[in-house]
Amino acid sequence: RDDEDTFKILIATDIHLGYLEKDPVRGNDTFVTFNEILEQAQKNEVDFVLLGGDLFHDNKPSRKTIHSCLESLRKYCMGDRPIHFEILSDQAVNFQYSKFPWVNYQDGNLNISIPIFSIHGNHDDPTGADALCALDILSCAGLVNHFGRSTSVEKIDISPILLRKGRTKIALYGLGAIPDERLYRMFVNKQVTMLRPKEDEDSWFNLFVIHQNRSKHGATNYIPEQFLDDFINLVVWGHEHECKIAPVPNEQQNFYVSQPGSSVVTSLSPGEAVKKHIGLLHVKGKKMKMHKIPLETVRTFYMEDVVLADHPDLFNPDNPKVTQAIQAFCMEKVEMMLDNAERERLGNPRQPDKPLIRLRVDYTGGFEPFSIFRFSQKYVDKVANPKDIIHFFRRREQKAKNDSNINFGDLVSRPVSEGMTLRVEDLVKQYFQTAEKKVQLSLLTERGMGEAVQEFVDKEEKDAIEELVKFQLEKTQRYLKERHIDAVEEKIDEEVRKFRECRRKNAEEEDEEVREAMTRARAHRSEDAVLVSASSDEELMDTGAKAYGDSDDDLPATATRGRGRGRGRARGARGQNSTVRGSSRRGRG
Repeated sequence: RDDEDTFKILIATDIHLGYLEKDPVRGNDTFVTFNEILEQAQKNEVDFVLLGGDLFHDNKPSRKTIHSCLESLRKYCMGDRPIHFEILSDQAVNFQYSKFPWVNYQDGNLNISIPIFSIHGNHDDPTGADALCALDILSCAGLVNHFGRSTSVEKIDISPILLRKGRTKIALYGLGAIPDERLYRMFVNKQVTMLRPKEDEDSWFNLFVIHQNRSKHGATNYIPEQFLDDFINLVVWGHEHECKIAPVPNEQQNFYVSQPGSSVVTSLSPGEAVKKHIGLLHVKGKKMKMHKIPLETVRTFYMEDVVLADHPDLFNPDNPKVTQAIQAFCMEKVEMMLDNAERERLGNPRQPDKPLIRLRVDYTGGFEPFSIFRFSQKYVDKVANPKDIIHFFRRREQKAKNDSNINFGDLVSRPVSEGMTLRVEDLVKQYFQTAEKKVQLSLLTERGMGEAVQEFVDKEEKDAIEELVKFQLEKTQRYLKERHIDAVEEKIDEEVRKFRECRRKNAEEEDEEVREAMTRARAHRSEDAVLVSASSDEELMDTGAKAYGDSDDDLPATATRGRGRGRGRARGARGQNSTVRGSSRRGRG
């Protein structure tokens, strides 16, 4: 029941504002659904909205995305409705990275009716010389309360935001996205601490928001639930896009985990085909209840798998017309999915017209794929993703593992849902570990190079690789000088190899190296931007001077005299140095 002791919290994650914003069909999907989420918050008169990261799809969102986001927040989150809960913790600690370290609804210059608390995700994480993210813009504007940020690679202390409404008290913990391998290692080394209130610590409902890999993507590329403290009551898990919003108990740790999933389809995988929901969480005392709210404006997504070898009565690889038969079979499957989508849309007028359709065809067994381009042309006006309707793939036979030969073609061509998600740094590491001896790294480490390449690709830090190379080269040179190594090539090579192995084993030192190199790269980029800006200003002035100096030569005599008189009189009046009124050049001089 709604009363003065019950918190009502709207929970959502991974909204990905700006995803495919230039697509003529799907460009506005994220903005429409974000409006629906805030509309539900207003309709249900929630105390606050809790977002689990990745509000934006891009690290540097476009002006259109920022504008649409601000428009929605101002429309739904500002007003005269009173706030019925209070904050008991030190806000200077909770919002220490903000220029305005207090919750937005307590700002006397703002009129907030629905506060929003959000952590950052891996898509909109802080970057650049000043380590800012898009959420910091919203925080500075007073529209979002950005919390859960940590910059240390040595120790993380998570201090909760302490909330109270009547007799119900919530300790809200948050941890923004951190590279999974680093956070995994910090948990193992006991470097992550969740601080608890000193008074009546057992009377608080402990709510933790995290944005990390939940499913296993590698030995250490995820965060096991067992790493989290057992005093937590509910974990809201962002980053994973499959909707599993109903709280699931973890019997070992005695807490519940809710995975709201994304509010937009960003990949054509089975997890995204699950119906999208947001959650309305009621908390009273130490008890909670999660109410699922289906999202009505999300574009429907239907997916089906076809294995041609399972239909020997329909398809014979030796038949010359088997390709046409496969194409007709696929068209029938697509039409069935379109019919299902149309029936679902008739019951919900807010749903977009064109659905997303995906048919994965396994053509193992001697079959040949048909032209996807020609097939997709038939559905341009019926589906939102005509180019991606069909996905052909072949299952490869399991071969004996041979670590020395890794076929990257096999890794890249496998569907995302069937294998681990590939990351740039993993590919770089595998490449150098399996490369021939003559092209293996002898000075740099694979981990450092992988991190630098990821910064180059994901964050557009164009100097990342160069600065890492310079940094590690300088460090190695200092090491050799301190050791007073003889100028013998064999000895130098041996010492460099030892120094490299030492760095590889010390993961924390290597993290510090990469961080220092990235800081230098960002500073270098900032200097370049200043120089480019200054040079462009000079060029603009030169161009303007040339334009003014040369333009009169092309004018007729009458125009020259007219312009000359006006300018000559003005200059002469100021400087008393123009005597010939008919000459435009002398008038300017």
